[in-house]
Amino acid sequence: MTRLTGRALRLTVFVGENDTWHHKPLYSEIVHRAHAAGLAGASVFRGVEGFGASSLIHTSRLLSLSEDLPVAVVIVDTEPRVRAFLPQLDELVTEGLVTLDDCEVILPPRLRSTGGTPTTGREDTRGETDAKGKRSL
Repeated sequence: MTRLTGRALRLTVFVGENDTWHHKPLYSEIVHRAHAAGLAGASVFRGVEGFGASSLIHTSRLLSLSEDLPVAVVIVDTEPRVRAFLPQLDELVTEGLVTLDDCEVILPPRLRSTGGTPTTGREDTRGETDAKGKRSL
C-alpha cells in the first residue's frame, strides 16, 4: 500500500445516485476505474439533499418522492496521477460536476507522534518517557 503525504490534488465528482454506466452505478464505475489506475484512494458520499443544473431539489426526507440523491466521489492522489485519470472521466461523466482542489495529506496523529506505521508498529525512540508513558521530544 502506498502511503500518500504532502501536497496532493483532490478530485470530486458530483453525480446523481441513479446515474449509470452500462447498467452499473456510475459512482461505482468511477471508483473501480480509479482503483485500476492505481490511485491512492477513492470514497463515495451520498448526500441527503441537493440540487444541480436542473434546479430540481433532491432530498432523502420521507415525504419526498425523489430517490435520485446527490453522490460525491472523492479521489485524492498526486497532481500528475489525478490529471492522468481525467480522460477516463471525460468518457464517463456526461452530466454532473467535476472539481479539482489542491490539498495537503497528513499522517494521522498516532503515526505522527510515534513515527511508526500500522503495519510495522515501529516507534520513534527519541525523547524520554514520563511516569504516564508519554514521550517528550
